[in-house]
Amino acid sequence: MQLNYFAFGSNLSSPRLLQRLPAASLHCVATLAGHRLRWHKKGRDLSGKCAIDPTDNHADRVYGVIYRMTIEERHQLDLIEGHGIGYQRRQVEVLTLAGDRIEVFTYYATDIDDARQPYHWYKEHVLRGALEHGFPIHYVEQIRATASIDDHDPGRHGRELSIYHEQT
Repeated sequence: MQLNYFAFGSNLSSPRLLQRLPAASLHCVATLAGHRLRWHKKGRDLSGKCAIDPTDNHADRVYGVIYRMTIEERHQLDLIEGHGIGYQRRQVEVLTLAGDRIEVFTYYATDIDDARQPYHWYKEHVLRGALEHGFPIHYVEQIRATASIDDHDPGRHGRELSIYHEQT
Protein backbone atom coordinates (compact mmCIF):
# COMPACT_ATOMS: atom_id res chain seq x y z
CA MET A 1 0.00 0.00 0.00
CA GLN A 2 1.38 3.39 -1.01
CA LEU A 3 0.97 6.39 1.30
CA ASN A 4 1.17 10.03 0.22
CA TYR A 5 3.47 12.27 2.25
CA PHE A 6 3.37 16.09 1.89
CA ALA A 7 6.85 17.53 2.48
CA PHE A 8 7.20 21.27 3.04
CA GLY A 9 10.53 21.72 4.84
CA SER A 10 13.96 20.20 4.35
CA ASN A 11 12.40 17.08 2.83
CA LEU A 12 11.37 19.16 -0.19
CA SER A 13 14.85 18.40 -1.41
CA SER A 14 14.72 15.05 -3.20
CA PRO A 15 18.36 14.23 -2.39
CA ARG A 16 17.60 14.84 1.31
CA LEU A 17 14.43 12.75 1.44
CA LEU A 18 15.77 9.96 -0.77
CA GLN A 19 18.94 9.74 1.31
CA ARG A 20 16.67 9.04 4.27
CA LEU A 21 14.13 6.84 2.45
CA PRO A 22 15.70 5.54 -0.78
CA ALA A 23 12.63 3.58 -1.91
CA ALA A 24 10.23 6.55 -1.67
CA SER A 25 9.21 8.17 -4.94
CA LEU A 26 8.45 11.73 -5.90
CA HIS A 27 4.88 12.16 -7.13
CA CYS A 28 4.11 15.87 -7.71
CA VAL A 29 3.99 19.43 -6.39
CA ALA A 30 0.94 20.42 -4.34
CA THR A 31 -0.32 23.23 -2.11
CA LEU A 32 -1.98 23.26 1.29
CA ALA A 33 -4.53 26.06 1.52
CA GLY A 34 -5.16 28.11 4.63
CA HIS A 35 -1.63 27.60 5.98
CA ARG A 36 1.68 29.45 6.04
CA LEU A 37 5.25 28.26 6.33
CA ARG A 38 7.01 29.12 9.58
CA TRP A 39 10.48 28.27 10.93
CA HIS A 40 9.72 28.04 14.65
CA LYS A 41 9.54 24.34 15.42
CA LYS A 42 12.05 23.57 18.17
CA GLY A 43 14.76 21.40 16.67
CA ARG A 44 16.59 18.91 18.86
CA ASP A 45 19.77 20.68 17.69
CA LEU A 46 18.54 24.00 19.21
CA SER A 47 17.61 25.55 15.85
CA GLY A 48 14.30 26.34 14.20
CA LYS A 49 12.76 23.84 11.78
CA CYS A 50 9.89 24.32 9.34
CA ALA A 51 6.33 24.23 10.55
CA ILE A 52 3.01 24.80 8.85
CA ASP A 53 0.56 26.96 10.73
CA PRO A 54 -3.16 27.17 9.94
CA THR A 55 -4.46 30.65 9.16
CA ASP A 56 -7.91 32.13 8.80
CA ASN A 57 -7.10 33.06 5.19
CA HIS A 58 -7.92 30.38 2.60
CA ALA A 59 -5.69 32.25 0.11
CA ASP A 60 -2.59 31.49 2.22
CA ARG A 61 -0.69 28.58 0.69
CA VAL A 62 2.17 26.31 1.64
CA TYR A 63 3.90 24.73 -1.34
CA GLY A 64 5.21 21.23 -0.98
CA VAL A 65 5.83 17.98 -2.75
CA ILE A 66 4.09 14.66 -2.44
CA TYR A 67 6.26 11.59 -2.03
CA ARG A 68 4.84 8.10 -2.16
CA MET A 69 6.04 5.53 0.35
CA THR A 70 5.16 2.36 2.20
CA ILE A 71 3.85 2.11 5.74
CA GLU A 72 7.30 0.88 6.84
CA GLU A 73 8.89 3.99 5.35
CA ARG A 74 6.34 6.17 7.13
CA HIS A 75 7.37 4.52 10.41
CA GLN A 76 11.01 5.41 9.60
CA LEU A 77 10.00 8.97 8.75
CA ASP A 78 8.04 9.23 12.01
CA LEU A 79 11.28 8.47 13.88
CA ILE A 80 13.31 10.92 11.80
CA GLU A 81 10.77 13.73 12.14
CA GLY A 82 10.11 13.18 15.84
CA HIS A 83 6.45 12.15 15.58
CA GLY A 84 5.00 12.46 19.06
CA ILE A 85 8.02 14.43 20.31
CA GLY A 86 7.87 17.73 18.41
CA TYR A 87 5.69 16.97 15.43
CA GLN A 88 2.29 15.33 15.24
CA ARG A 89 1.35 13.43 12.08
CA ARG A 90 -2.00 14.44 10.56
CA GLN A 91 -4.05 13.70 7.46
CA VAL A 92 -4.84 16.71 5.27
CA GLU A 93 -6.07 17.34 1.76
CA VAL A 94 -3.78 19.13 -0.68
CA LEU A 95 -4.33 20.40 -4.20
CA THR A 96 -1.92 19.38 -6.95
CA LEU A 97 -0.92 21.90 -9.60
CA ALA A 98 -3.03 19.82 -12.01
CA GLY A 99 -6.09 20.54 -9.83
CA ASP A 100 -6.45 17.12 -8.19
CA ARG A 101 -7.27 16.83 -4.50
CA ILE A 102 -5.15 14.23 -2.70
CA GLU A 103 -5.29 12.98 0.87
CA VAL A 104 -1.79 13.04 2.39
CA PHE A 105 -0.10 12.81 5.74
CA THR A 106 2.17 15.55 6.98
CA TYR A 107 3.58 16.83 10.25
CA TYR A 108 2.38 19.72 12.42
CA ALA A 109 4.73 21.22 15.01
CA THR A 110 3.69 20.74 18.61
CA ASP A 111 6.76 22.31 20.23
CA ILE A 112 7.41 25.82 18.93
CA ASP A 113 9.50 28.83 19.89
CA ASP A 114 9.21 32.01 17.83
CA ALA A 115 12.76 32.99 18.83
CA ARG A 116 14.27 29.97 17.02
CA GLN A 117 15.96 30.40 13.66
CA PRO A 118 17.08 27.75 11.21
CA TYR A 119 20.71 26.92 10.63
CA HIS A 120 22.09 28.01 7.26
CA TRP A 121 22.35 24.39 6.06
CA TYR A 122 18.73 23.63 6.97
CA LYS A 123 17.48 26.68 5.10
CA GLU A 124 19.64 25.57 2.15
CA HIS A 125 17.84 22.20 2.02
CA VAL A 126 14.47 23.98 1.89
CA LEU A 127 15.65 26.50 -0.70
CA ARG A 128 17.18 23.82 -2.93
CA GLY A 129 13.95 21.82 -2.74
CA ALA A 130 11.83 24.84 -3.71
CA LEU A 131 14.11 25.55 -6.67
CA GLU A 132 14.26 21.87 -7.68
CA HIS A 133 10.48 21.68 -7.93
CA GLY A 134 9.94 25.04 -9.62
CA PHE A 135 8.00 26.77 -6.86
CA PRO A 136 6.79 30.31 -7.69
CA ILE A 137 9.50 32.95 -7.44
CA HIS A 138 7.67 34.86 -4.67
CA TYR A 139 7.65 31.71 -2.54
CA VAL A 140 11.33 30.99 -3.26
CA GLU A 141 12.19 34.58 -2.34
CA GLN A 142 10.34 34.26 0.98
CA ILE A 143 12.48 31.23 1.78
CA ARG A 144 15.64 33.00 0.64
CA ALA A 145 14.76 36.02 2.84
CA THR A 146 14.37 33.90 5.98
CA ALA A 147 16.97 34.79 8.59
CA SER A 148 19.27 31.88 9.44
CA ILE A 149 22.19 31.33 11.80
CA ASP A 150 25.49 29.47 12.03
CA ASP A 151 25.34 25.97 13.46
CA HIS A 152 27.11 25.54 16.83
CA ASP A 153 28.49 22.26 15.37
CA PRO A 154 30.79 23.61 12.64
CA GLY A 155 31.21 20.27 10.87
CA ARG A 156 27.48 19.61 10.48
CA HIS A 157 27.05 22.26 7.76
CA GLY A 158 29.41 20.40 5.41
CA ARG A 159 28.03 16.98 6.32
CA GLU A 160 24.44 18.07 5.71
CA LEU A 161 25.13 19.65 2.34
CA SER A 162 27.52 16.95 1.12
CA ILE A 163 24.58 15.11 -0.50
CA TYR A 164 24.54 17.79 -3.20
CA HIS A 165 28.24 17.34 -3.99
CA GLU A 166 27.75 13.59 -4.34
CA GLN A 167 25.30 14.17 -7.23
CA THR A 168 27.76 16.06 -9.44
